[in-house]
Amino acid sequence: MADPALHQTQPIKQIAIDYTPVACTHCSVSNSITLTYDPRGGASGLNFNIYLSSLEGDKSRDEIDFEFLGKDKTIVQTNYYTTGTGSREQIHDLGFDCSDGFHEYVIKWAPDLIEWLIDGKVVRRAERKESEAFPEKPMFLYASVWDASCIDGGRWAGNYVGCDAPYVCLYKDIHVPSATAVECSSDS
Repeated sequence: MADPALHQTQPIKQIAIDYTPVACTHCSVSNSITLTYDPRGGASGLNFNIYLSSLEGDKSRDEIDFEFLGKDKTIVQTNYYTTGTGSREQIHDLGFDCSDGFHEYVIKWAPDLIEWLIDGKVVRRAERKESEAFPEKPMFLYASVWDASCIDGGRWAGNYVGCDAPYVCLYKDIHVPSATAVECSSDS
């Protein structure tokens, strides 16, 4: 049986913003993060996501993703990377439009197992295979919205056509494992 202490969580108290501070806000009172993307266009072609990554931009990163593809808000893609190698994508039918309300998205990550849960239901389970690499580097929690229409000629997230900006992606009730939470420095 798993150690219950490994699954205790706590709300996020503060965040560090890497790229665009004017587009991201954090409210510790409501435990929410708001991301705004405003290229003046429609949601098709955009990628809204929440993910764990050992170091964004590092070619040898480990990463575990939930990615919402703008061309179809009734699906989500899960994926994971080890030492910079992904190609483990799976598409999951949500059974609802993800933009119509809040739902619970959980990534449970252990040394030999990753589970992706939506509203308490496991939608994907990946177990470590003896001959394959598996995510093991310490990771940070990221959330972003970006124009992904250039990937695979727009077949992945759709073609970006423009009309409904700005796009606001709101995450609330964000928790991280208590044993792994770290405080941000005062200059973050």
